[in-house]
Amino acid sequence: MGELAILLERFYSGDVKALARCITIVENEIEGSEEILTSLRFAKDNRIIGITGPPGAGKSTLINAVIRRLTGEGRTVGIVAIDPTSPFNYGSLLGDRLRMAEHFTNEKVFIRSLATRGSLGGLSAKTIEITDVMRAFGFDLVIVETVGVGQSEVEIAGLADCTIVVLVPEAGDEVQTLKAGIMEIADVFVVNKADREGADMFVSNLVDLVRSKTAETPVIRSVATRGEGIDELISAIGKCSADHEKKEFLLTEKAYTLIRNFRMKNVEKGELQKLIHNELQRGNFNIYLLVKKFYHNY
Repeated sequence: MGELAILLERFYSGDVKALARCITIVENEIEGSEEILTSLRFAKDNRIIGITGPPGAGKSTLINAVIRRLTGEGRTVGIVAIDPTSPFNYGSLLGDRLRMAEHFTNEKVFIRSLATRGSLGGLSAKTIEITDVMRAFGFDLVIVETVGVGQSEVEIAGLADCTIVVLVPEAGDEVQTLKAGIMEIADVFVVNKADREGADMFVSNLVDLVRSKTAETPVIRSVATRGEGIDELISAIGKCSADHEKKEFLLTEKAYTLIRNFRMKNVEKGELQKLIHNELQRGNFNIYLLVKKFYHNY
């Protein structure tokens, strides 16, 4: 039996070290990455929960409270925490141990930080693959927490079976801007830090805005630091089901992203800049001719 086959055998037997190794291989495209991905089996009907929202909304604190409640009920949770990339070593900058230290030794919890590595949205370029590895491992729930960079986070809708948007009362002036994108992706809204001034008005305005779109999207008040609203949130997650049409959409988005990433795999910005440099020297620069030439070269 080869080394990779042994690793996969350990993976499917529930070996957490094998899970960590598989994630490292896939994330860094080490030899064996494709074999791991193509051999994934999804025996469990588990789902991916996306948690997004602006910086400072308390997403990590909310996730901590959810993990505490779920593991207390005996359930297992995989966490993918997307962090901004360090400008020095391209690793994750914030680090899961800083934000979720209380769960580090919990055997029912596995936490992995992924760096965005230049990805424009709130996700890492390898988020799809890593979450699928975690799903195949058999966690009851896989939670993806995004960076929190604004409207580009709508890409989470192409990954998560249930998307939770976390807001705070101070976002009151920004409610109207939610119509531009985040409004459409949310399966559940959570107004965290709801003990702050202006929370009642904000929740009321958000409910009115949600009702104008759909009567089915819940708006939950929470104070994550005190565990308030967590039961309601877990209940809403349980009721958040992906119908056949949405499942097709999710799989289409995943496949499209994976195909795009594969086709762009050999495109390097450095090579592109060299090509532009040479073309500029010749004069009569036309970016569309350059793109056509670049595309055919690859």
